[in-house]
Amino acid sequence: MDKQIIPTQAAPAPIGPYSQAVMVNGTLYISGQIPIDPATSLVIIGDIESETRQVLENIGAILRVYDLDFSNIVKTTIFIKNMGDFARINAVYGSFFEKDFPARETVEISRLPKDVQVEISCIAVK
Repeated sequence: MDKQIIPTQAAPAPIGPYSQAVMVNGTLYISGQIPIDPATSLVIIGDIESETRQVLENIGAILRVYDLDFSNIVKTTIFIKNMGDFARINAVYGSFFEKDFPARETVEISRLPKDVQVEISCIAVK
């Protein structure tokens, strides 16, 4: 197995015993990203659009380290605290993809790390 881990300071450092992402045989598994500003390590608290945008910017930073972009994403999982925010999250999420959208599920859960409102993980392929 060809396993590669390339940490980046352009995305938040892990807050536990895991990697930001792991590349295995051309497939990149990105850990769930929450709205943390990598420059300050502070959680972005605000409207759901701002939080979602920060999460996706963090994902983009990780993708770039592996010479990938959002067109390489084949699957995402979105965890949200309030399904009532779905349309607003979806509007921001959609702005990061041009066509051939990835497969996805969106799940409402009771609590997320650091009490954020949204977390997104994904899988990308070279």
